[in-house]
Amino acid sequence: MKNLNRLTALTLTAALTAALTACGGTAAASSGTAASADATAADLLSEIQARGTITIAMEGTWAPWTYHDESDTLVGYDVEVGTKIAEKLGVEPQFVEGEWDGLLAGLDAGRYDIMVNGVDITPDRAAKYDFSTPYAYNRTAVITRADDDSIQTLEDLNGKTTANTISSTYAQLAEQYGATVTAVDDLNQTFELLNSGRIDATLNAEVTFYDYTKEHPDANVKIAVLTDDANEVAIPMRKGEETATLRAAIDTAIEELRADGTLKALSEKYFGTDISTNE
Repeated sequence: MKNLNRLTALTLTAALTAALTACGGTAAASSGTAASADATAADLLSEIQARGTITIAMEGTWAPWTYHDESDTLVGYDVEVGTKIAEKLGVEPQFVEGEWDGLLAGLDAGRYDIMVNGVDITPDRAAKYDFSTPYAYNRTAVITRADDDSIQTLEDLNGKTTANTISSTYAQLAEQYGATVTAVDDLNQTFELLNSGRIDATLNAEVTFYDYTKEHPDANVKIAVLTDDANEVAIPMRKGEETATLRAAIDTAIEELRADGTLKALSEKYFGTDISTNE
């Protein structure tokens, strides 16, 4: 009986040890699977390709970068650039429109994968976001009423009133030179304020001025000052390892689109000139 009890005890011990070992192995396997899943989840490019879409934030009110045509279809240089990049990644673009000041916040919160909206690289933005290689170059214009000669240099902005989306590069530059900036939601509001005489000037992309005057040939506006150096326009995304492979893939896509002439053709289509190089 004692031997039987001892045998039974040994059998139970062995079974328990095997069970614990199996549990440990399962736990280790589960842990490994979880780690692998975490690594995959932390790779935004893999996530985008798995779902088959890339969410692209833009204003939709800033011609010719992003705007709606006569049939209310979302079009523009950045719409086509975003579409071409999505094709290179093997996914479909999903465009989400919003006001400028909320687009970067949405990028921060993970609501958007990238933002394609004529975004200039600045030191402050580069500290917070990782940018793709530039896909466009753009000079800044100080736009005034055609009959106003009071602004002939950037220094003449001191004490003047301007209008821009408040967190834009243009608003920051105007404030840097001493202007008081009125916050607006879009370009149409900006020109309404300028044409009505409620502001002295607005700072915007040189090519945006040409597009506006093409659509409004009788507009009483002019470029009073044009910067010598062009701003680098690129695609911001969240900073960190999560976006590393996505940034590399987008950089490759941009360089391919530049090399095969696609960016040049799109530039000339929407701006009448090639803004894809800084030459």
